[in-house]
Amino acid sequence: MNKVVLFLLAIVASLTVEAQINTPAPSPAAKLWQTVGLTEVMVDYSRPSMRGRKVFGNLVPFDKLWRTGANSYTKITFDTDVTIGGSDVKSGTYSIFTNPGASNWDVFFYTDIVGGGTPSTWDESKVVAQLTVPVHKMDMPVETFTITIDDVMSDGANLGIIWENTYVAVPFSVPTDATVMKSIETALNGPTADDYYAAATYYASEGKDINKAKDWMEKAMSMTEKPAFWQLRQQSLILAKAGDKKGAIEAAKKSLAGAKEAGNDDYVKMNNDSLKEWGAK
Repeated sequence: MNKVVLFLLAIVASLTVEAQINTPAPSPAAKLWQTVGLTEVMVDYSRPSMRGRKVFGNLVPFDKLWRTGANSYTKITFDTDVTIGGSDVKSGTYSIFTNPGASNWDVFFYTDIVGGGTPSTWDESKVVAQLTVPVHKMDMPVETFTITIDDVMSDGANLGIIWENTYVAVPFSVPTDATVMKSIETALNGPTADDYYAAATYYASEGKDINKAKDWMEKAMSMTEKPAFWQLRQQSLILAKAGDKKGAIEAAKKSLAGAKEAGNDDYVKMNNDSLKEWGAK
C-alpha cells in the first residue's frame, strides 16, 4: 500500500472520529427552582412524553414502584429543613419515588440520589418521608411529564406531578415562621458580640472612626465570656491606633498568654513584636 493511499485513509479515519450527529433526547432534562417562604427548592428530573401511548396503568403500571420520570433518579433539594407527611426532613437532596395507583399514589423521599430506574434493593431505612395522596383527573391531557410547585404560600406548597390526565399534589411545609420569629427576636435584642466585633475590625481595617471601633470592640469583649487570643489581638491593635497604649499592652499580654496556651507561634510572635514596639515591660 503506497503512501498516498495511507494518507487518504488517515484523513477518512480522522473525519469519522470527529463527525458527530446531535439529536434531541427523547426525555429531555429539566430543572425547576422555586422559593417557598424563605426556603429554596430545586427539582432535577427528565421529561418523557406520551407519544400516543397509554401512560398510567400501562406504560407506568399501577401498584409498582416508579422512578417518577425518566433516565436518572428524579431529585429534589431543600436548603432548609422541611416537613413532609408529618416527618421532619433535613435540608439536602433526596430522590422521589412513587407507587401510582388508580385513585391514590404513595410517594417516597429517599436518601440515595444516584442511579437510574428504581433501586435493585429497596431500603426502608433510607426513606425519610412518605405519604399517600389522592389522584385528581384532568379534562385536558398533558403530553409531557411535568413537575411543578403549586399553591405557594409562606409556610409551604404542593409538589405537583402531572402527566396524561393525572395530577397529584404532594404537600410540604417550610419553617418560615420559626425563622422569621428568630430573626425578629435577634434584631429586637440588639447587636451580638460578633456584630460589634465585626464592625470594630472593619472600621479599624478601613481607616474609619477609630474611637467608634474602640467602643464597639469594648462592647464585644464585655459580651464575650472568654475572648479568644485572636480577638484580644485585634482589640490591642485598635486600642493602639486609638492612642491607648496602656490598654493595648494589657490586651496584647492577654492575647500572648492565650496564644502560648493554644500553641499558636504566629500570634506569639506578633504579640511579642507589638509589645516591644509599644515599650511594654
